[in-house]
Amino acid sequence: MWMEGESPKKKGGDGGRLFNVELLHNLEPPIDNTVGCVPSVPSMASVFLIGGGDGVGATAVMGAAVVETTMLATEASNFKYEEEYIVNSKGLLLFTCRWLPVDTEPRALVFLNHGYGMECSVSMKGAALRLVKAGFAVYGIDNQGHGKSSGMQAYIPSFDDLATDCSDFFTKNKRKLRILLGKSMGGAMALLLHLKKPEYWDGAVLVAPLCKIADDIKPPQLVISMLRKLTKIIPTWKIIPGQNFVNIVFRDSKIREEVRNNPLFYKGRVSLQTANQLLNVSLDIEKRLQEVTLPFFVGHGEADNVTDPTVSKLLYETASSSEKTIKLYPEMWHSLTYGEFTENIDIVFGDIISWIDGIIATGNSRLEREQKNANDELHAKSRTKRTRLID
Repeated sequence: MWMEGESPKKKGGDGGRLFNVELLHNLEPPIDNTVGCVPSVPSMASVFLIGGGDGVGATAVMGAAVVETTMLATEASNFKYEEEYIVNSKGLLLFTCRWLPVDTEPRALVFLNHGYGMECSVSMKGAALRLVKAGFAVYGIDNQGHGKSSGMQAYIPSFDDLATDCSDFFTKNKRKLRILLGKSMGGAMALLLHLKKPEYWDGAVLVAPLCKIADDIKPPQLVISMLRKLTKIIPTWKIIPGQNFVNIVFRDSKIREEVRNNPLFYKGRVSLQTANQLLNVSLDIEKRLQEVTLPFFVGHGEADNVTDPTVSKLLYETASSSEKTIKLYPEMWHSLTYGEFTENIDIVFGDIISWIDGIIATGNSRLEREQKNANDELHAKSRTKRTRLID
């Protein structure tokens, strides 16, 4: 049994195993406004999990008490929703969730990548519901320091570490068409995941991707140089000035109010290290646009004041992908899938689902190739076995 404060480890292995936790309301990580952190589950209740890898009969250690837990799951008429914590390679608990069709095989798998300061279970719920009702299985993960995951709130020590967490979680799913969906920072994440494993992903939906920070909100170069020097000394200092992002990201006033009342959504200043990581990843992707080869749909509001629509145009023109689509939406703002008026979100998701349907209709060369390789291996083993019998 683990002692309080230790990181749970798989017996005889690493810490990357899935551990199921009962997500009771009183276990939901509260926001600690005094220190700007989302406490990890162990810091709240000393929860460590033993066994229960399939979501049933896991044992959690809470202080000195040992309780049986099951994964939270709810079911509607045509889909079910499940939540689960996983442990990453650094021992941090990361919140994951999924929306799965009921009584039918999913037509494809869609993997959600949220924006900066956001999370999957609330701010991307609307997107997930539209997708699961269209027949797709939908998976989400809250990045370190975001939503219900462990870590200092909205602090990104390393964007590459976040990408590794997403890749480790997402790439456990096989033998289905796999589509990344990322908005803003999540769009940058989707592109990085593709660049990490170019042959793994079958397509990406990029919503106002962070390929470049808009000049209107980017500090002058002199300020950037000074802040980069300060980052090496006080990386967690939340000093970066900025506009009220809620008012420039979300067009619908009702959504703005939802965001303001969502304790999982970070609305404070940006730390030096986080700003530096976001700037670096946007610059890196801007330089590597020609390396993008997967089919993609990119959508951008023409009135976006956060990420630059012209860079989405540049992505479309520069990427080496043979199948690519761009949609620029007049008068729409940054948050196309959560923040626009309902009629506009209907238009955006109509385009997204239609594009995914088109990818499905054209077939999947990766799945065909993997199946052929599997059949070839099976035949080779069969021939080897027959040869040995003859000998």
